[in-house]
Amino acid sequence: MTFSNPFQFKNYHPRPLEIIDTTLREGSQSSLLHDHYKYFFNQNDKVEIARALIVYGVKFIELFAPIVSPRERDDFAAVKAVRDELIMQKGYTFLLAHVRCHPDDVASAIEAGADGLNFYIGLSEASRNHNHGKDFDVIIKQARLLLEEVRANHPKLILRFSGEDAFRTPEANLFRVYDEIVPLVDRLGTPDTVGVATPTTVTHRLELLQQRYPRMDFEGHFHDDRGFALVNALEAVKSGMRYINTTLLGVGERSGITSTTALLFNLYMDKFYDHLEGYNLRGSYPINVTFADKLKKLVPSKEPVSLTNRTHTAGVHQKAVLNSAGTYEAFPLDQFGVNESEVLLGPLSGWNIIHYFLKEIKYYNLGEGTARQITDVFKERVYNIGPQDSPAEILVDIAENEFGLSRIAIPERFKDNILQRMDEDKSPKQSNIAAIEVNIQ
Repeated sequence: MTFSNPFQFKNYHPRPLEIIDTTLREGSQSSLLHDHYKYFFNQNDKVEIARALIVYGVKFIELFAPIVSPRERDDFAAVKAVRDELIMQKGYTFLLAHVRCHPDDVASAIEAGADGLNFYIGLSEASRNHNHGKDFDVIIKQARLLLEEVRANHPKLILRFSGEDAFRTPEANLFRVYDEIVPLVDRLGTPDTVGVATPTTVTHRLELLQQRYPRMDFEGHFHDDRGFALVNALEAVKSGMRYINTTLLGVGERSGITSTTALLFNLYMDKFYDHLEGYNLRGSYPINVTFADKLKKLVPSKEPVSLTNRTHTAGVHQKAVLNSAGTYEAFPLDQFGVNESEVLLGPLSGWNIIHYFLKEIKYYNLGEGTARQITDVFKERVYNIGPQDSPAEILVDIAENEFGLSRIAIPERFKDNILQRMDEDKSPKQSNIAAIEVNIQ
């Protein structure tokens, strides 16, 4: 396939996997923004997110067409400025505008300096009947004329065409449109717009597309309505799809789409190392934390690249992790920037962690027998904890006021020599459980 963009053709050769991160477009449609009355990412948010994505190694960032609003037009310019600033350091990153098959969308994106246009129009029966209301002949004529004009007048632009709601569109209908479009574009999209696809349907559909258009690259966009976004993306990549739409933390319309870091993490675990070329994997957790902060949330518990995936509550688990973290931590998350484990004090904690916390962290002088007795009292007290209380404070109160324990005087110069450092102050203030962080490096 010949690429139309000179940067792509002369200076940039697509990697085995190219993430098209759409956090600033699809991610802006997440209802999570409404939870804290934020509603939209401001320009500073977008600039910081774009910078983090570029440093992370993402080479394609999708934005709204500037016609959406004057604010989006200005934000497009701000993101472009950040991209231009980082070119000498990180190489070229392509800014793609998400555009309808409408001349005004296209004109606004070209005027803004987009590197590529991501065309879309609904092809499913639902889209044709209840969205734009056009039949296939009109869709083909409108899309082809517009693409021909763009290709003739702006040959440097990267062009993608997607039949929206592709997995509810019969293959014959999809091919009817794509046959007319394929000579004019660099990629064909296969968006699972409403999350109906399964791994089986993804591989089957991609196989048919590859057979029909053997020299074409394909792009996947998988929604998580059934919880399949990640596995569908993985199946697509393993079946030869080069371009995948993702967002940070998988946020997006409704249940969101594929998580950027979850996709890379799972490809690493499945030994698809060549697909990780150029991505700063150790920056995975930091970029997740940065983005979660924009949403005023913690990194979600269902995100694989998270501290939650190294957090332990049950006493049996806590005891084992103190001896060897690998007992209940099977994955090399340190390769993805998660360099600590977290143990939570609470009603499920056993005497081992109570003993460790009081002796090694708080420097109380106590033996195992006393630790067992304190644990019994703690388990009774902690069930009555209030919203402003801390399990760690309850435990210290029991140790001092009910058992009369005294602290060992540790010279300041020796305090940092402890191999496993735990600190109860890391957990959110609103939480009813105290966190103990264990440095496992």
